Amino acid sequence: MAVIKHISIKNASYNATVDYLTTQHDEFTNKPILDEHGRRIPREEFLLDGINCDPESFHQECQELNARYNQNQTRADIKAHHYILSFDPRDRDENGLTPEQAQQLAIAFAKKNFPGHQTIVCTHPDGHNSAGNIHTHIVINSVRALDVERQDFMERPADSLAGKKHHVTKDFLKYLKQETMNLCQQEGFY
Repeated sequence: MAVIKHISIKNASYNATVDYLTTQHDEFTNKPILDEHGRRIPREEFLLDGINCDPESFHQECQELNARYNQNQTRADIKAHHYILSFDPRDRDENGLTPEQAQQLAIAFAKKNFPGHQTIVCTHPDGHNSAGNIHTHIVINSVRALDVERQDFMERPADSLAGKKHHVTKDFLKYLKQETMNLCQQEGFY
């Protein structure tokens, strides 16, 4: 069964998130793995795309947007939201799920459920502790970059406006879990 997980990020360095997604980290300590010269080692396989941003300049673009709207200026502010969409390993083995397909599904999922946000989508073909599950990271700047059409899942009028912060509630997480199940049913996944 596919699952979705949410993590709030208060770290002011959006680069730290991109670094985690694109370089090798110890599964138990989450510290970067370094080569003999003390440099971070790139992950062997990953797919990385941006929505409303270039993933290579995600950090700078988010900082510029935050400054424009005077948001995310204190340590306590949630700077980004990290969603992890993990597919059942059987979907790879029995249903032919590929990392490329997971990436495209996650991009569509992000566009639908986080419209107007600067977003990076990164798919990894392997899970923690050799779980073997394809999983996708969706990281959004907590500040919406663009005005969007109001959607039924948006709880407040401000949830569709540029310059306003992403709002996570129990109802929204319940909605995302249902969207994840709908995605799996649509694709014939576990």
